[in-house]
This record gives sequence, structure tokens and C-alpha cells, in this order.
Amino acid sequence: MSIRINDTIPDIAVDTDKGMFSLHEWIGNSWAILFSHPKDFTPVCTTEFSAVAKLEHEWEKRGTKVIGVSVDGVDDHVKWKSDIESYGNHKPDFPIIADTNLIVSKAFDMLPSEAYLPDGRTPNDTATVRSVFIIGPDKKLKLAMTYPMTVGRNFAEVLRALDALQLSLSQGIATPADWQVGQDVIIPAAINDEEARKKFGAFEKVLPYLRKVRLA
Repeated sequence: MSIRINDTIPDIAVDTDKGMFSLHEWIGNSWAILFSHPKDFTPVCTTEFSAVAKLEHEWEKRGTKVIGVSVDGVDDHVKWKSDIESYGNHKPDFPIIADTNLIVSKAFDMLPSEAYLPDGRTPNDTATVRSVFIIGPDKKLKLAMTYPMTVGRNFAEVLRALDALQLSLSQGIATPADWQVGQDVIIPAAINDEEARKKFGAFEKVLPYLRKVRLA
């Protein structure tokens, strides 16, 4: 099973270091970011969890919850969080799913259906579990990014993408390449010029099919 953009994510019951709950129940009416890792106590992942922890107030400002996924168990998650806090001087308060049965990893198409956890495994055994999923309050997948094990994720880009998603859905616009908050946005081609003037006011017609506008 694979999940594509605009699919509803499965309502999986998950075990975490903060207790058991279903994904839909946990998301509630919030936005959510699920970010996954192949193994606890690994160097790149430790820096990433630290980065997410430090952005705690940025997630809150955007009405967004974050949750980690690792295929190790709850006890390891609790111990690992001490290292994460020590590294970044910020307590990681978000939950981490103990996906020891690989249900979440397989449901989100991060591992093949025949994958299993061999004895004495290394991070390479679950190397493809290196993704970021942004999920809307409607429980639908809005964006997905997958990284190799050697490349640490840029969570400033995750924030930027989250801002773009929230703005596009609330205002009915699109965002251009390298867009940042406050910059011009794109009027979708499905809206004709007359409708665009009524909705947005004056706009710049860069090309017949490319119209930009600065939101008030």
C-alpha cells in the first residue's frame, strides 16, 4: 500500500513514548508532521530530532503537531531523548512512535511489504525510513519528502513548505519557486482575469498564464 498526495492517511493505533493513541485521534483538528528515522542513537537523526525540538514554538504558531517514527522500542526512545536534549539543549516534547512491527513504515510506503527487523540489525536494514509527511486537519497527505541516510533534513524548508500549504489552502493561491512568507503569490490558471480582479484586486500579468499578486 502506498499513500499519495490528497489520500487520507490510515488511522493506525500507535505505541509511543507518550502512550498509545490512533493517528487520527492525535491529529485532531491540527496540522501534523510525521518524520521518520531508521534507528535510534544514530548521528544524523540525533541532530534532526534536536532541530525539530528547537522549533517547538514555530510548530505551535502554525497550529501543527509533530511526531517522530523510529523502528526501535519505547525504552530506547526515552533513553535517546536524553541524548537529543543534551545535544541541542532543548527538551524534545513531541512523541516518537515505536514502530517495531513496521506497520507505520509500511503503511506510508517507506519499506517494502516483505521488510522485517533481523537480529543485530544496522540502520541500513531500515534505511528507507527517512521521510517527512505533512498532513492536514482533514487527515489527508499534503506533502511528502524522502531523504537518503547521509543527508540531514532542512527543517527551515519544512517550515517554508508548511507555510505555503497553509496559505494556498486558505487563500486559494499557489506559490512560486523559492517563495517566502510575504512575497508575491501566483493566481491559479483555473481563475480567469475577471474573477482574479474581484478576488485579489490588481495583479501583475507576467505571462498569459502566469499572474502574480501580493496578498494584503
